[in-house]
Amino acid sequence: MDKKECHEKSSSSDEELWRRVYRELPPVSQMCGSILHFFDEDDETEAEALWFTAFPKYQPSGEDIPSVSEQQESSEGQESGDICSEENQIVSSYAAKLGSEVEQDYTNHQFLGPEGNVDVELIDKSTNTYSLRFPTAGWYLWSATGLGFVVRDAVTVTIAFGSWSQHLALDLQHHEQWLAAGPLFAVTAEPEEAVAEIHLPHFISLQGEVDVSWFLVAHFKDEGMVLEQPSRVEPFYAVLDNPTFSLMGILLRIARGTRLSIPITSNTLLYFHPHPEDIKFHLYLVPSDALLTKMIDDEEERFCGVRLQTSPPVEPLTFGAHYIVSNSAHLEIIPTELKLSYRSPGEIQPFSKFYAGQMKEPIQLEITEKRHEILVWKTVVKPVDIQLGAAPSPPAFSGAAFVRENHRQLQARIGDLKGVLDDLQDNEVLSENEKELVEQAKTRQSKTDALLSMVEKKGDRALELLFRSLSERDPYLVSYLRQQSL
Repeated sequence: MDKKECHEKSSSSDEELWRRVYRELPPVSQMCGSILHFFDEDDETEAEALWFTAFPKYQPSGEDIPSVSEQQESSEGQESGDICSEENQIVSSYAAKLGSEVEQDYTNHQFLGPEGNVDVELIDKSTNTYSLRFPTAGWYLWSATGLGFVVRDAVTVTIAFGSWSQHLALDLQHHEQWLAAGPLFAVTAEPEEAVAEIHLPHFISLQGEVDVSWFLVAHFKDEGMVLEQPSRVEPFYAVLDNPTFSLMGILLRIARGTRLSIPITSNTLLYFHPHPEDIKFHLYLVPSDALLTKMIDDEEERFCGVRLQTSPPVEPLTFGAHYIVSNSAHLEIIPTELKLSYRSPGEIQPFSKFYAGQMKEPIQLEITEKRHEILVWKTVVKPVDIQLGAAPSPPAFSGAAFVRENHRQLQARIGDLKGVLDDLQDNEVLSENEKELVEQAKTRQSKTDALLSMVEKKGDRALELLFRSLSERDPYLVSYLRQQSL
């Protein structure tokens, strides 16, 4: 980090808060809608959601609206293939080229592409508008945001970012209940017909009883909000075939008045602020929105915060639930309770803060679900983690190290297990008998655990081939896990 003067700045000043919020897109004109917080703040099982009027292209009838039970639980044994449709062949083929031929670059301003990385250019700082040109047909992913495209030919794309709260007006003609499930993107393409698919990121976990029919794409246009059903829903993203472009993002439609128990993938972001006498820590619990993570990173860096590498919670957490932050050193944490909710990137994000003095001993941090007192995340911070001075250059990326470090995450989230097994058998990593042993395990997670343990025992070459297979068959998962380590 460059040396710079970092002094404590008051967060109570409205002027300072507004300076901290990045400039959003201007509101869409003549839009009917509103945001209402319709759940009791003290109810630990209920989430804040968005209500607004819709002028739908797709408008489900009343009986189509799902009712989500408060007792809805995640089912570890359910095969992910029961929920997700097969990957489109063009995505798989170009993802394979990404995994095997292209050195993957996870910097903030590049798309991963079939022939290398494509630079993203900031063309209007006041509206955070970016432009780039995809030079050839293929699949492209902006790992810093989770946004993806499949294009038929060369195309120029512009991308800007919006806020749900800023782009919903105050009038309300008819109440519907919604849950914002990912960021808003304002996208244009020239020529538009060159885009075969757009992949819009979401943070809803597809485990358990989540129904993909709840997912809708919201387009914000001058005439109001237009709804469209996605062509398919995958872990981490939903797909629109032959899309038309607008300010757009993913919503979940939930039956009005019901209690929510929606499982989401989430991130824990831990930052320290160096000081010779009293080191300060900030801990965030947020949905796994890559754009949101980037915005928090940028904001913390402005105040000299340094992110420590930590793993996200392995299991999905409940949207709207309350979580208790604690530590082994009995340091005062303010606040001790965080509510897992979603605020658009650019809005002020809640966090827990504590001071650790000169920190001469390790500190164990834990997050516990308040209602059921279930430990959902923990980490240990050691003095060596926050030593000041020049840090050594990071080692070259290793697929084998990636698999070892993310064993638990991969165990819980690998989707296309059959395809991975076929790849490993074709590359003579697994024998027919070993493949059958994995397939005989009773649950999906026990199968993936057996596979990972088996491959790890075979050494780095086997792990590199496993990483290559995962990059080809589940590039969004690999991108998500790599993004956590930056």
